[in-house]
Amino acid sequence: MSQKYSYEFKLKVVEEYLNGTLGYTLLAKKYHISTTSLIEKWVNQFKTNGKEGLKTKRRKATYPLNFKLNVLRFKQDTGASYINTANAFGISEPSIIANWHRQYVRFGTQGLNKPQGRPPKMPKSNPNQDNNKTVHDNNHDEMKQENELLKKENEYLRIELEYLKKLKALGLEDPRANNKQT
Repeated sequence: MSQKYSYEFKLKVVEEYLNGTLGYTLLAKKYHISTTSLIEKWVNQFKTNGKEGLKTKRRKATYPLNFKLNVLRFKQDTGASYINTANAFGISEPSIIANWHRQYVRFGTQGLNKPQGRPPKMPKSNPNQDNNKTVHDNNHDEMKQENELLKKENEYLRIELEYLKKLKALGLEDPRANNKQT
């Protein structure tokens, strides 16, 4: 079972690293942390999201299919690493993106859209719920979903543009230029 570390402990280790007194290996030994990659992850989360990045999330995040596809497309189009992609989209664990990629390669969009966990034994029923939605309600829901998808697409494009501007500012070439086929 993996050990849970408190927010205060993570912050202490990160600040000690950033002050330059010890590197990842010595900090891991000093605080009896099993792997240096954990400290690297904390430092990355701190640099990307500040102190909030070190706080443990109270519930598991769920991501819609379109968001997952945008993340994978961004990673492929820009050539960004899993860590940089996770940072760009505010995903705390870069391994989540690697899992999405693996599922997408094996099963396509169906692999990304399957529900997580064990299915319920019996369907939940709510006697107060009216199952007869009106056409107006359905149209409203569809418009709401389409609006959400458009917002997410806009966010993806904004992030991609920001990433490409940073590459240009650093004097780096767009990694897609090497991948284009004629």
